[in-house]
Amino acid sequence: MIDKIKLVIALLLVGGGVEGFYLLEDHAMVFRILAVLAGLILAAVLLATTVSGKTFFAFSRDSVAEAKRVVWPSRRETIQTTVAVFVLVLVMAIFLWIVDIGFMSLVKVLMGQGS
Repeated sequence: MIDKIKLVIALLLVGGGVEGFYLLEDHAMVFRILAVLAGLILAAVLLATTVSGKTFFAFSRDSVAEAKRVVWPSRRETIQTTVAVFVLVLVMAIFLWIVDIGFMSLVKVLMGQGS
């Protein structure tokens, strides 16, 4: 039950930060953005004390660690793959265009409008 109350308070903190953004419309944009960031940071700190918040932050840390272990393709591999995709798309577009022309001619012949 305490966790649910904390979640509601965190949601209210985010809402308060957004509300602060609009209430400070006469001030510099930096203060308005700081109001939103303050609401988000306070909400994140409060969420970190809940069970679901701890689970979320642990999942986030694991996701970042997993992304660091991924072997990303080199620039050359990326360019080669991109070119292959574009060529395949072009070939399929030409093929479907030819099929479309064929079906259109067939329909015209069947309707008695073709030559």
